[in-house]
Amino acid sequence: MAYHYSRKLNLPFDHVLSKVNENLQQQGFSVITCIDVQETLKQKLNVSFRKYKILGAFHPECAYKAISLESHIGLIFPCHIVVQEHENREVEVSAISPLETIEKTVETTQLTDLATQVDNRLRVAVDDLHRATSAPDHAEALPTEGLHKDAPVIQG
Repeated sequence: MAYHYSRKLNLPFDHVLSKVNENLQQQGFSVITCIDVQETLKQKLNVSFRKYKILGAFHPECAYKAISLESHIGLIFPCHIVVQEHENREVEVSAISPLETIEKTVETTQLTDLATQVDNRLRVAVDDLHRATSAPDHAEALPTEGLHKDAPVIQG
């Protein structure tokens, strides 16, 4: 399994960024950090770089449960989402896969279940971006079983 999950869109960067924030909130995440790589590289290295932002998404309920199970799991928080614009103006949104970032030595059934829940929420947030573009439904979109009962289920 890959360490990230991505979708590419032919929409303006700022529109995609706004929609990502909205979708993450709908899935119970708060965006607690935003690193503007383009701006930072310009300021620190005086180099030009494409639009590239790293969002740090935090799901308080899941974080509390995870830290209660494994005290050092906070080292991999928050969940990172990258929004970047490629040379062809296509915008790509990538989300980390929590299932792939859990250290195998601390992996338990409870942590795996929790990581699956977070992974599903991130994938729904990213998949909703793709569906919002009026593109055809994709068979590869992940099922929503295992999501928290209050999480919205996105129908294709």
